[in-house]
Amino acid sequence: MAKVISIRDRALQSRDAIELLSNKWRITIIHILREGPLRTGEIQTAIPEVSPKVLTQTLRGMERDGLIHRTIHNVVPPRVEYGLTTMGKSLIKPLEDLCHWAEGHIEERDAARSKFDAIGSKSAKTSAPGRSRTGSR
Repeated sequence: MAKVISIRDRALQSRDAIELLSNKWRITIIHILREGPLRTGEIQTAIPEVSPKVLTQTLRGMERDGLIHRTIHNVVPPRVEYGLTTMGKSLIKPLEDLCHWAEGHIEERDAARSKFDAIGSKSAKTSAPGRSRTGSR
């Protein structure tokens, strides 16, 4: 018999998954490593906006969370490569789906933001003098 998962538990699991990917660079690194293992310098070249320190911290965190593995080759100079684990590879399809979803909703999102911002600026103009929109002084 299949285990029944409550809506609350599913929401918590979803939140855990999102937390796992919420770091600014993790999704980008997963996309970069999808073709195979790369050295730190190659990853750095692919994401020039990230500092070496932040990249190292992100890679270590991803390794700790089981998304990537690190292989140290016994050569001089030492060579270290990072690749996706089975769990990391299992994220490729859901992330592709999320990208397609985002691409398909950009215009809708932009329209919603414009509408909200227009209403927000009108609302701010009609607020009582000396009061913020939250009503505190």
